[in-house]
Amino acid sequence: MPYQTNAHSFHIPVMGLGYTVDTPIKVAKYGISSVVSIMDDHLLEDMRKIYSKKYVREFIPISDTEEDYRAKRITAYLDLTQSLVEEQFNKLINEDWSNNTEFRKYLDLLPENTLLINLFEKLETASESQKFQLKEEFKSKLSMGAVDVNIMTKIDKINHDKSGNELPREYSDALSALRGFALSKANGSVVFSAGMNPSLYGYAEQFSEFYPNQFGEISKGIILKVSDYRSALIQGKFLAKKGLWVSEFRIESGLNCGGHAFATDGFLIGPILEEFKTNRSELFQTLYETCQSALQSKEANPLSQSPTFKITYQGGIGTATEDSFLREYYELDGTGWGSPFLLVPEATSVDDDTLERLFHAKKSDYYLSHASPLGVPFNNLRTSSGEEQRMSRIEKNRSGSPCYKKFLMNNTEFTDKPICTASRQYQNLKAKQFEAGEIDAEEIEKVKAKDCLCEGLSAPAILAAGEMPRRNLKAVTICPGPNLAYFKGSFTLKEMADHIYGKLAINMDLDRPHVFVKELQLYVSYLKKEFDTKITEKVAKREVYLEKFRNNLIEGVSYYQEMISSVQVDSDEILQKMKGQFHNLKNEIEAFSLTLKAEIV
Repeated sequence: MPYQTNAHSFHIPVMGLGYTVDTPIKVAKYGISSVVSIMDDHLLEDMRKIYSKKYVREFIPISDTEEDYRAKRITAYLDLTQSLVEEQFNKLINEDWSNNTEFRKYLDLLPENTLLINLFEKLETASESQKFQLKEEFKSKLSMGAVDVNIMTKIDKINHDKSGNELPREYSDALSALRGFALSKANGSVVFSAGMNPSLYGYAEQFSEFYPNQFGEISKGIILKVSDYRSALIQGKFLAKKGLWVSEFRIESGLNCGGHAFATDGFLIGPILEEFKTNRSELFQTLYETCQSALQSKEANPLSQSPTFKITYQGGIGTATEDSFLREYYELDGTGWGSPFLLVPEATSVDDDTLERLFHAKKSDYYLSHASPLGVPFNNLRTSSGEEQRMSRIEKNRSGSPCYKKFLMNNTEFTDKPICTASRQYQNLKAKQFEAGEIDAEEIEKVKAKDCLCEGLSAPAILAAGEMPRRNLKAVTICPGPNLAYFKGSFTLKEMADHIYGKLAINMDLDRPHVFVKELQLYVSYLKKEFDTKITEKVAKREVYLEKFRNNLIEGVSYYQEMISSVQVDSDEILQKMKGQFHNLKNEIEAFSLTLKAEIV
């Protein structure tokens, strides 16, 4: 079965380790695609146990003493997920439609005036002689949502056996995760995020699932999450030269997103999408020819003449008007809606306590933190139970966390084998440096800001299922995008889908800025912090970076100003507001940069 689906124009991106871990089981039967993180095999094993019990399936534990246990756990969970989705979907389409609430819900969630809706209306008014053929045609067009998976390419620790011997490269975290997906029955694609990992991309060559069959179809797709066109071209060509086709480029805002924030050098999403739009045909042709040539040299089946090739955007979208404008003006194939779905219990796994904290959170509670052990800015919530736990440990003079899962061990400052910067071991060693006067207060505060994401981002899924996480580690870290601050309350799946498609407008903060404006505001704040950061490198190098960032922002603002003077981006009221905001932000960038430039000369 091909991995692509067209029932909806939006998908639900990966969120943390646990927030979307079982989202396909909840929404794929309605044709909605979503993404599961497969980095935490411990969580997947726990969730497999929970869902096996719920749906009365046999559960045979996969012990960490088994060879290749990590990949086996991933395969087992994805197999169970796909099996449950197919069972739900077959029941939905094959039971009597007259009183089938799930079938009706499938239709109700669709946008208005779609082919499916029109065909169903035609079916309902057809004569008895026409109904059978029309019904079969209609059923053939119904599709499940994809069970996509996410591998954060930078999380690729080399593993060891019980005796401490280093295992072969294919047993690293990222490569074993890819193997677990490739060997599973999951009907979807792997999303590679956080940049290129040559070893991981090369390893994908070993699996026939990523190559065309005799009909030119690919059973499992490859999706790249990228921040700009250059990255898409470089990574796409790298894979194409191996005969691996990229079926979708998911462009994500550098800062107006959830989780880790990979800021660009001041490149804004409007100009980035414009470049993709302008070069789409060239990108397709370049990758197509390169991939076909590589397949030919491998004596493998060629691609079809029109393989799936999508370009989508995700990050900070908040209204149906924004969504439709982005899709239509930039000729996108779809959009991703992430953080707002944290408020939809039917779609994601958020424990009740964390939901309450989100309901009462203020805009100032959403912030870009130093919490990630990866050293990448991390979108965080000040009022989360994870933050409370972190602060409590500091107050007790026991900063840092026990390190059980060890996924983010990447620091060798003090040890031969990598350790995690959020671990108690590392933070104790840094504290001794501070006491000895070797590091200053600012640096030790950044160290103490590190949080155990392995436990904090997986806990909500277990808690939401009514169970207790292992070792009673129930503090939750949540990583919402800044956009979530403007959504008020919880919503049903239908309410959120209707909001996306413009059937209704859910309760939102009236002061919410347009997605383009909000991203610019985030970049201006980010630039200010960059200027305020203590200079630890050559002044000339720093000055070049800051000037480049500043100029890119100014060019981006000019792009928007020109656009909104000729294109109906939103309502007249919002357009007028945007004009004033862009004008003020541009002045702020120019004036602010001149002041700071004088300080670093």
